[in-house]
Amino acid sequence: MKASFQTKETILNSGLEDRKFPKFRVGDNLDVSLIVKEGDKERVQIFNGDVIRMHNNGISSTFTVRTIASNGIGVEKILPYYSPIIGKIKIVKRGIVRRAKLYYVRGRVGKAARIKERVLSGTQKANLQNTESE
Repeated sequence: MKASFQTKETILNSGLEDRKFPKFRVGDNLDVSLIVKEGDKERVQIFNGDVIRMHNNGISSTFTVRTIASNGIGVEKILPYYSPIIGKIKIVKRGIVRRAKLYYVRGRVGKAARIKERVLSGTQKANLQNTESE
């Protein structure tokens, strides 16, 4: 009798289902709807911020969203992509960046911490919507 085993790739991809979130990347500004449980009640809380990091590793994929809270304090949340606490994701702005990890934003304040917006033409928007709907 042969021993059956699973490779690392099959373990990482087990239980993987499509979340139907829009395709986003590092530098984009997102509205992430988080489902918060307080006692026996549930509510939706929106966390808005820039994606500064993505870690693609099958079922354990994560992305980090950073925002500036009151008094100029930066808040980062590392969110698991396949977690049930994420209700939906909405892209607010698309950013122009030349790095895969935007850790340098942590040390910047005010206008220096901004990420330039990527402006798309009409045909580019149509192509983008067609690829997201597929």
